[in-house]
This record gives sequence, C-alpha cells and structure tokens, in this order.
Amino acid sequence: MQKTAANINCPNPDCQTPNDEKNNFCSQCNSRIPKRYLWAVSKEGCPSTLGDGRYIRKVDRIFLDAKPGEPPEAPPDEIPSRAVPYLRLFPYRLHVPQAYALVSAGSGSGKSILLLEKGPIDISKLESAETDNPLLPELTKVWKQASVMRQLNWLWQIAQLWKALSNQNVAPTLLEENLLRCRGPLLCLLELKSDQKSLSSLKNLGKLWSKWAPDAQPEIAEFMKKLSSQLSKEQLEWQELRAQLDYALAHCSAAQSVQCQIATLSDKGPTRGRNEDACYPSSGKVLKPADSNNALTIVCDGIGGHEGGNVASNLAIDTIGDRVNQLAGSGGNRSNLYQTLDQAIRDANDRISDRNDNEDRQDRQRMGTTVVMTVVQNYETYIAHVGDSRVYWITEDGCHQVTLDDDIASREVRLGYAFYWDALQQITSGSLIQALGMSPSQTLNPTVGRLILESDCVFLLCSDGLSDNDRVEEHWRSDILPIIQENADLAKVAKRLVDIANNENGHDNVTVGLVYCQVQQTERVVQPLTELGTSAQLSPFEDKAEIWQASLYRNSDPTGATTSIAVKDRIQGPRYGRWAARLAGILILIAIISGGIIWTYLKYPSFRKLVHERSDEIISKFDRLKKKLQDGLLPAVDRPDETPPPEELPPE
Repeated sequence: MQKTAANINCPNPDCQTPNDEKNNFCSQCNSRIPKRYLWAVSKEGCPSTLGDGRYIRKVDRIFLDAKPGEPPEAPPDEIPSRAVPYLRLFPYRLHVPQAYALVSAGSGSGKSILLLEKGPIDISKLESAETDNPLLPELTKVWKQASVMRQLNWLWQIAQLWKALSNQNVAPTLLEENLLRCRGPLLCLLELKSDQKSLSSLKNLGKLWSKWAPDAQPEIAEFMKKLSSQLSKEQLEWQELRAQLDYALAHCSAAQSVQCQIATLSDKGPTRGRNEDACYPSSGKVLKPADSNNALTIVCDGIGGHEGGNVASNLAIDTIGDRVNQLAGSGGNRSNLYQTLDQAIRDANDRISDRNDNEDRQDRQRMGTTVVMTVVQNYETYIAHVGDSRVYWITEDGCHQVTLDDDIASREVRLGYAFYWDALQQITSGSLIQALGMSPSQTLNPTVGRLILESDCVFLLCSDGLSDNDRVEEHWRSDILPIIQENADLAKVAKRLVDIANNENGHDNVTVGLVYCQVQQTERVVQPLTELGTSAQLSPFEDKAEIWQASLYRNSDPTGATTSIAVKDRIQGPRYGRWAARLAGILILIAIISGGIIWTYLKYPSFRKLVHERSDEIISKFDRLKKKLQDGLLPAVDRPDETPPPEELPPE
C-alpha cells in the first residue's frame, strides 16, 4: 500500500506553520515537531482521514496526528467499555499502548474508532519507502534467533502481564501471536483483545508455549517443555509460574556478567535561589563499582522551598542510603531487597514526617520530597519511587519511561475516568498525590519493581527540572544513546543533560543520575535445565513487588479520594463529573427533606401550631437581645477591617 504524504502543523501556538512530515523542527520557528503515529482499533476498513482531516492514514490502520500541538478531542463523559481496559492498564504502559483519542469513523456511520499511541510501530520503517509493514516484528518471528536470557525475559514479561490483563478481562491478548510484538528486549502489545471464557486460563497459555518450546535455546528447551506441560494440565498457579521463570533466569544468568558505571550531577538552575534536590552518590561523582551487586543510585526533589525542601531531600538520601548499603553488606537476596527498598522509603518518610511534627509544620508548610532509585543486582535492576521524579530505560531500541508519576492526571487515567491527554487539561493535573514527609508511612504506597538485564542499557534518573516538556524524549537519541554506541563519557553526558534542562526548561532545580549497565557473555558453560525448580530452589514470591503489578487504585480508595497528600500544588479531588453527581445527589436529598417538611406543615394543624409558637418565641428572644445591645448592656465584638489574604503555596 502506498504511504500517504502529510503535513504537520507546528505545535507552537504562535506559529502553527504546516511542515513536511520529514521535518523534525519547524521551518519557521525551529520548534520541535513531535511525530505521533497512532494505531486504529477497528475491525473494518479505515477511511483516509479521521477527525475532520486531523488524523491522516499512512498505511492500513496507522494514522499520523497532523495537529500534535492541540489536545485531542475529549472523550464522552461515559467512557466506552472497549477503552476502559487501556486506561486501567495505564501503569503497564511499557507494554500496553495508550488510548489517545476516540474519533468518528465517518459521517453518518454512527461508529467511532479508538486511536492508540505508543504502540509497536517502527517509525524508521514507516518513514522509509522500503516496506508496507511498519510494525515491530512478532515475537514468534524473532524467537528462534534470540539468546536464552532474552527468551526467558519475554516469557517472564508475559507472566507479569497475565494477572493484570486477566483482571481487566483481556488476558486472551497474550494468546494471540500477531498481537505480541518485540522492541528488542521489551514485549509490546499491538492492541487488547477482550475476554472469552474458553481462553481465560493458564491452560491455554501452556498450549501456546508448547508450540515455542522446540525452538527454545538448548539451555531451556526441556525446561520449557515441562513448564508448558504443567500449565496445560492446570498444575501450576500464576505465582508458581513466576517463581519457575525466576529460577530459570537465575540459572542461565551465570553465562553473563554485568558491570555498571554511575554518574550524578545536581544544579540549582538559573531561576532558583538554592538547590532543593539531592542525589546519591553525591553530585559530580563518577563511580565504577568493582562489584555491581547493590549498586545504588538515588534522586530526590525537595518540596517546600524555603520551608525545608532541601532538608527533606537530604534526610531521604541519608536514610535510604544507609538501609540499602546495610543490605549490601549482609548479602541479601531478592525478597530481602524488595522489603528493604519498601521499608527504607517508609523510614525516610517517617523521619521527615516526625521532623515536621516536632517543628509544628502544618498543611502546606510541611517539607517533603520525591524519591526515585535504582539498585543493580546481578542480572536485574530494581526500581523504586514515590512522586514525579522519573526513571527512563534507554536501549539501542528505544527510550522508555519506566515509572508512572504519582500525580492527579495519572490517577484519573488508571481509575478509568479520562484519557491521559484529557486529564492533562485539568488545571491541577500535575499535582502530586503522594510524597515523602506529608503523612505517616501507613498511608504511603511506594512502587517497587525490577527489569531484567540481558543487553547493554542506560538508566536515567532525573527530577522534573529535566523531564518536563519531554526533554528526555527529545534528546535521548543524540545525547544518551552514544553512551551505549560509543562508550561516551558519563560525566560529560550528565553535564550536557543539566545544560539542556537549564537552557530549555530553566524553571527549576535539576538533578540527573546515569547508570550504564554493560552485559558481557562469560566463558562459563550453563548446564541445560531439564527439570522444574523444587520448592527449596524457588525464591519467595512477592505479591506486591512488581512495578506493573501495583494496584490500579494505588493512593486512592474506591471512591477516588486521596489517602496521601503532597504539596507541589494544591490537591484536588477526582474528575469534576463525579463531584457534580455527588452535589446533585445532595440537592435531591435536601429537596426530599424540604418537601416532607412542607407536606407535614400543610397536612397537620398541630405541627403548624408548633411551628408558629417556636417562630414567635425565637423572634421575641431576638428582639430582647437587640434591645440589650442597643442599651449597651452587651459588650461589642471587634471585627478586623479586612479578611487576611489566603495562604500562598510554598515554592517547590
């Protein structure tokens, strides 16, 4: 199919010059032009354009947004049921594409098409004229050539997704080979397929994997055959499946070694009086640990300005660093590390919260901080965070935002109330719903998870001084990827990223941490796994451990009320439509009560008599009180000349 040529309007609202699709920057004002290629969820053919010409079909079901500077049209108040799973699975957006827009399929059709962003589309193929199939390859097409660690990594990711997709009745997605796509080590889903009772069990997953087993690498071929058999016979639960894959990963990882380098840099920025951020290792350090086990990196973004944001961020660094380094000295295992990271964050939270209480800081005077950290251990990287500081995972195949901001916009999406671009239009969309130091740790919900290391990669930790305005997505290829491709100097890259933040954002402090993981094959021969792991060999299962298994209702009760409050901005409740519904309910209740009182007044003379007597009594008392005040028998009450101004939010 011939690709359609398209023009993209400049996103700068003061420019909006149409640009050729090949342009990366506006020919008029030099603004960056984002390219949003979208996948259309449609069982029927798609027209050449959608949304009054805004979305231009490139090939088959792939459209280009020609107006990326404008938010998509808001979805209806009643989100269609077919779109809800995409919203609920927002925490899994490393794998699951995101709902972008819901547009009419054409005049008079009465149908709408759901457009998805961040799907498995190979933009380099799409922009070339060499192929009409610009999708990433199916897993089955690259399965046989993949290394043993990559094969296990893909199976492990499928296992992580199974429960979450089952909860949204879309687990059959993982049984459709054409929907399973690969971006290097990362498993990506093309779209979601709704549940069918006959396909919703692990038995069907075992049948699918049994087809792949003959082409598995020799180290796991027999293991995978027996694992598939156990699944097909319904002799394994989901927890046991995960534990068996962890066992296989640990066994096969002996054939590789991981070395890491760490660099950090923090700067107050061009507009701030002082630096509220903090990091570990301390700013300006470049480390090359001889032993990469438990190599720790932390970035904190203090909240509270002159009220103590820098104090909070440094308290968090000291507390978390001590706890994790103690574990490294004791040689802790995976289960201990999960628990340690979670508890270290809670300890830091309580330490800051106690100081707030001791200094009698209330509400918005309380100091706090975000936190994001990585710990490299053997063939895994563990990631934990609270707030909106971020971790990005950069490989030769792409740049992926791993963490999900703890803000109102993200909460709106994962609760199924709004598409992400619609949620961003709310004035408080970036307000945090949790941060360290704001409340006791019982109400805190840290996210802790891990990624498998089986190829060279870089983890970028940063405060929002850099991540705002998509600066990482804009510059990763030119400024971070050379670390992997050319072994670029980490300290120079960190300095370059800080300069980008100061020159192109410039509104905040900025802190970056770079963790470069190099994976090398060793000469050690790994014996093939011929049996499944025994209970003694399997590591303890952590039900809440994975980033992508975090509750969709994290930080919220079922009604959407926040249980943990931070003060980067004023906190606002969930979607306005729900509050409108509550207000309407209250008004209806008031009307019913009022109607009952009026009906009783009209029907019963005794009630009317009682009302008149009480009214006369109240009026008489008021008249006596008024006379005493006029005669000077009661003291006057001084009133201020003006109402004091409302308390201002502290600077970040």
